[in-house]
Amino acid sequence: MLHVVHHPAYVSPATQGSAFRFDKYGLVMEALRESGVTMTIHAPDPMPRPWLEAVHDPDYVDEVLRCAVPPAKERRIGFAVTQRVSRRAQLSPGGTWAAARLALVHGYAANAAGGSHHALADTGAGYCVFNDLAVAAHRLIAQGDASRILILDLDVHQGDGTAALTAGRADIFTLSVHAERNFPARKARSSLDIALPDRVEDAPYLAMLSDTLPRVLDDFEPGLILYQAGVDPHMDDRLGRLALTDAGLDARDRLVMRQARVRGVPIASTMGGGYGADRMAVARRHAACMIRLAEEAARCG
Repeated sequence: MLHVVHHPAYVSPATQGSAFRFDKYGLVMEALRESGVTMTIHAPDPMPRPWLEAVHDPDYVDEVLRCAVPPAKERRIGFAVTQRVSRRAQLSPGGTWAAARLALVHGYAANAAGGSHHALADTGAGYCVFNDLAVAAHRLIAQGDASRILILDLDVHQGDGTAALTAGRADIFTLSVHAERNFPARKARSSLDIALPDRVEDAPYLAMLSDTLPRVLDDFEPGLILYQAGVDPHMDDRLGRLALTDAGLDARDRLVMRQARVRGVPIASTMGGGYGADRMAVARRHAACMIRLAEEAARCG
């Protein structure tokens, strides 16, 4: 059984002057239904303002909620913050938090959005408005749902915002595996960064992950993993610089789940990046990620 968090408002109209499209968040649900996977869909609530302000600058939160984000910040985000975008920006962190709570019960759950790892304290960036990973992790720890959380970021881009927002916290470990020469140009410092050269293929990538992840899990001993499961390391991704195949992404996700489940650590995944002209092909990559994580979680018991 796949437990997936989704809200119709995850899909927002494209904003004027931006190349970014929100349609894949609806297409992913279409791809999940098309696959025939057994799933339960859970609707998130918006993340309450106090939890957003616990991580983000209250002035920036106010700008987003009032749809009064300055043009310079909107350019950095990559699109205008309209009323629909503002609501979506509140729902997405709520979805990641809800997926984590479901994962604590079921072992695995997915947010069919989220992974907004570039958002910083006082501004969004790189198509990210609020950092759902940092906000959800902070709330989960503050409310006693977990004492230590690993944010595992396997998107092709470094999780710079997540690293900056959680820097210095002994109860949150950030592991980012990304393409060294990709966005952002100026990297932050995660708890552990693995910066890969261009065009890394399946075998060396999986060897690196097989060596790194077990050591992090054993040393940090998290009670929960928030998994930024971007599919943009794929060889055909428009914004990626790595060269994983479909089989490589499959092996990546199954490795992550096996390593977590053998240690009894639940996982909540977020979608993260995935880009290309064929929107349905990208959506199917995201859907396949959720399906195999659920399969592996069930297989590992």
